[in-house]
Amino acid sequence: MKRPKKSFEIALSAIACALAAVSLTVGSYVDFLLPSGYLFAIFALMLPLSRDFIWGEALALIGAVLLAFLCAGFQILLILPFAVFFGWHPLLNYLQLRFTKKKPLHALWLLLKAALFDGTLLLIWFVLGEVLGFPQSTWYEFVEQYLYYLVFIGGTVLFAVYDVLIFLCQRSMNRIVARIRR
Repeated sequence: MKRPKKSFEIALSAIACALAAVSLTVGSYVDFLLPSGYLFAIFALMLPLSRDFIWGEALALIGAVLLAFLCAGFQILLILPFAVFFGWHPLLNYLQLRFTKKKPLHALWLLLKAALFDGTLLLIWFVLGEVLGFPQSTWYEFVEQYLYYLVFIGGTVLFAVYDVLIFLCQRSMNRIVARIRR
């Protein structure tokens, strides 16, 4: 296979960075669009990985987080979950597929990523809960009482489904980008 040019890596990473930054910024301004902004930013960051551009993806992620932070009026708390976990997840999946050949190591990767996801959920609860001041209601007391069960059992099961879906999305992105002619 012919080695791709550096200009193609830069262009693909710049497109990914711009799309991710716009998605995160729009999600930061419109509250109900924040989850879909995260999702579109994740899809955008899959672009460089579809051509094995690891450094391009890492720089696109850092650039997208910085641009979204500046364009969203310095609202780091809205972008923090993406910067801590969701932005790095496609890169961790890529590294898992690329460098892990034995099945037990795939289970170790899954446990590592699930622990990172659960830690991000706890970070969201404690940091955003303190800053936003969640209202004291019956659901808040229930979650507060069973927080660790909900995160470590429910969050891990939710993450396993999410991880499989992101792997499938990356495979689709690889097929789409493979059609690009230079």
